[in-house]
Amino acid sequence: MEIHYYKYKLLTLIGFGIALSAFQSTNHSVESNTLVYQSKKDSSETPQHFGWGRTPTKAEIERLDIDVRPDGKGLPAGVGLASKGKVIFETKCVACHGVGGIGGANGSLVINKNPSDKKKEKTIGNYWPFATTIFDYVRRAMPFNAPGSLTNEEVYHLTAYLLNANEIIDEKYVINAQTLPKVIMPAQKLYVPDDRKGGAEIK
Repeated sequence: MEIHYYKYKLLTLIGFGIALSAFQSTNHSVESNTLVYQSKKDSSETPQHFGWGRTPTKAEIERLDIDVRPDGKGLPAGVGLASKGKVIFETKCVACHGVGGIGGANGSLVINKNPSDKKKEKTIGNYWPFATTIFDYVRRAMPFNAPGSLTNEEVYHLTAYLLNANEIIDEKYVINAQTLPKVIMPAQKLYVPDDRKGGAEIK
């Protein structure tokens, strides 16, 4: 009886071994075929056109290509004054950012010198690294209910107002494509370039 039992166990183990070997062989074949397929697919040329849409016009590209770099490249023509920006802010921005840019539902933009709590809120005056990118963000994303609706002149005025409200520029300082890049933000020194070596380097 015991001899039959051990024979049965031995045959079972042999059968399991054969099945496992067959599975591994099949799996390896599938992986090999997948790699061959990926190799062929990756080496094929991407078509110039997929048959959808059309080539955008120069005017359409210019309307979307409006980013402004920290060094000021991309700033359009125009001027801005804090006094005019205040009027625009009170009309189009105060509902989200509060009177004077403080305490709004969507966050303060101006440093509150007398906060009710001791938590320091991040604002343009203590957190924003470059004055030029204030213009960039406001032009693309504000006001919240109608982004992109402001004219370049309005954005310049608002930028001047926000800088003046944070006591970074004088009220009579004229903002334009030449003067805005020269404004040094208080928080700029807090942003340190990643110059570490020995791994993937950020250029």
